[in-house]
Amino acid sequence: MKDFSVAIYSKSGDLPAGLTDDNLFHSRQLFELYEHASRMSPFMIVATDAGGSVMAQLLAVVRYRWRVFPPFIYGHCYVAGEGDYAEGLTTGERAELFGAMLTKLVRRMRRRVLYIEFANLSSKMFGYRQFRRMGFFPVRWLSVHNSLHSKDPQERLDERTRRRIERGIERGVETMPVETEDDFRAFMSLMRRHNLLKPRHYIPSADFFRGLQDSHAGRLFVTRYKNKVIGCCACVFSGSNAYYWYSASLRKTYVKLHPDTLTLWTAIRYAHAEGYNHFLFMDVGLPFHRNPFRTFILRFGGKPVSTFRWFRISAGWINRLLALIYRD
Repeated sequence: MKDFSVAIYSKSGDLPAGLTDDNLFHSRQLFELYEHASRMSPFMIVATDAGGSVMAQLLAVVRYRWRVFPPFIYGHCYVAGEGDYAEGLTTGERAELFGAMLTKLVRRMRRRVLYIEFANLSSKMFGYRQFRRMGFFPVRWLSVHNSLHSKDPQERLDERTRRRIERGIERGVETMPVETEDDFRAFMSLMRRHNLLKPRHYIPSADFFRGLQDSHAGRLFVTRYKNKVIGCCACVFSGSNAYYWYSASLRKTYVKLHPDTLTLWTAIRYAHAEGYNHFLFMDVGLPFHRNPFRTFILRFGGKPVSTFRWFRISAGWINRLLALIYRD
């Protein structure tokens, strides 16, 4: 492969020309959203050839979190996907570029974060050798996507879910895009309350969601019943795909209204109406035998796929221990 160099950037003003926006999760647009949001620090790793042309780009974000017991703040480096690559590269060249960018990221994050996480890779075995060489270990995960191009989403619903949607609409439940400041405040309030006691769930600051709302890359929805917000979600769009990123609902308080069902259904219908080919879920969770969220979303006609998430803990002995536990 011809010579190339890899650099890492932490300020949008320093980003090189030639970056693509084909993949939202590794774009300048999302970098700037992260940059202006509280508790987030983006890093763009860019590989360029001898002439300065961009060959590959990979966006990572350090998300700062706090814990009450014990009280401490830590950084978590998160990457969605394997990056974006120039056209015409072979599989081997992509793997070489990914390995170089991964090495650069690990060296930059050393002692900066508690752990690094790679999620939502395009294929289960992508980067296997490169991850292993840099000390990452895989955790079996699940991925679910709904096809929107071959059938109307209505045809993929199971009968139970269809009845729930019909009953909810009859009782006056409605889901709509966030358009006013009151809608946005209600969205943020429910999102925070719903996820407060869920330590694995990271909820960005209001700055991030406001930036998402103002961009063309995302859409926020709220579900109302008698002027009270009982459900909400945030979706993003990249290429021909729509992604269900964050969600919250008062499903236990309003059991008979099924706000989680109405919220997700409206997001799927919106993506279908806008012409997206697939609707994907950013986090379905671990592949346990009993996974309520997985069971719930599969009622909308999605297809489950086994995949990996890759982790690297900064504390070496802990990382080695977990690598033994999570041997693939």
